[in-house]
Amino acid sequence: MKNVELTVDGTMLTITVDLSKDFGPSSSGKTTIIASTEGNVSIPDREEKIGLNIYKKKA
Repeated sequence: MKNVELTVDGTMLTITVDLSKDFGPSSSGKTTIIASTEGNVSIPDREEKIGLNIYKKKA
């Protein structure tokens, strides 16, 4: 995962992302990647999965 932290407290999932980070252009080059799970990943100690991408329009 890039710039994504997952924590579970009981049944509450908290996702933490630093929006000031930048991981360069997406594969299409149209957007800039801020954070990604890089596909579907398991939530810690749970059976559920999450897939997350955060990006912004390229300036």
